[in-house]
Amino acid sequence: MSLDGLKVNLQYFLPKHLISWGASVLANAKLGRCTTFAIEQFAKHYKINLDEMDGDIEDFETFNEFFTRPLKPNARPIDAAQNSIVFPADGRISQFGDLRADFMLQAKGHYFTTETLLGDENDAKYFENGKFMTVYLSPSDYHRVHIPFAGRLLKMTYIPGELFSVNPLYTKHIPELLARNERVICLFETALGRMAVIFVGAVVVGSVSTDWDGVVSPNGSYDVCVTTYEREKLEYDKGAEIGKFLMGSTVICLFEKDKIDFVAGLKKEQKTRVGAKMATALGIANTTPVKAKKPAAKSAAKKTIAKKAKSAPKK
Repeated sequence: MSLDGLKVNLQYFLPKHLISWGASVLANAKLGRCTTFAIEQFAKHYKINLDEMDGDIEDFETFNEFFTRPLKPNARPIDAAQNSIVFPADGRISQFGDLRADFMLQAKGHYFTTETLLGDENDAKYFENGKFMTVYLSPSDYHRVHIPFAGRLLKMTYIPGELFSVNPLYTKHIPELLARNERVICLFETALGRMAVIFVGAVVVGSVSTDWDGVVSPNGSYDVCVTTYEREKLEYDKGAEIGKFLMGSTVICLFEKDKIDFVAGLKKEQKTRVGAKMATALGIANTTPVKAKKPAAKSAAKKTIAKKAKSAPKK
């Protein structure tokens, strides 16, 4: 068996949730000079650009504070065209393109359905024959996630699941990995119809946090949790921050049929930056952007619990 094969097989047997919990405890520990030293070594190893960081290494009391570090104002300018759609995260393009009816590509030879990914048949129908973009965030990347196009939050769904590593080796070899892992699905209403932004968890990802609800994943539950926001006006400008990952993972964006065209020349493994144009919104004139309202209070959200996640079958 090759070394890559051994690594893939180990993913099925490792106590991934336990490993992630242990990593989270360490990453949240306030260890003074030890924490600062660990951050310095991490930044050096991954060649992180500290000049764009808002603050100094010594300002961070925990490793996680550094990992979700904010950037200086205007470090990620947002494409100003009214009809542009921008990348949601710094990272690399894993896959992108057309949804084949209800199927999306994970890696060569591996597909999964949008219904499995979203855990909801009705939500999946909005994206039949639409388009998708998958961005992989490595440990070296900026780990805050931004909305690709202005929209209003309709619903958030937390789906528990596996915590397979999401780096390219494993997405190429583990079937339906992205639809089997724990994930947080954010459904927005936009001028282009529905848009989904999906946070996919992975091993050593301490948590997923959203702007409107704080830490969402993990939530200590094995149940699907659906939160709706019909009575609220949680509206976000294009490029506004909507959440963050602790450690590396993946973001998937879904768009309805015939609503966007990806910019020419995009290719797999291409680097992405928050705010850079990734697609053009069809049927929207390139005019001066209209600023969205500030998100409303969070008290009106309605939560429901579904006992069974609609997740891909384990193999």
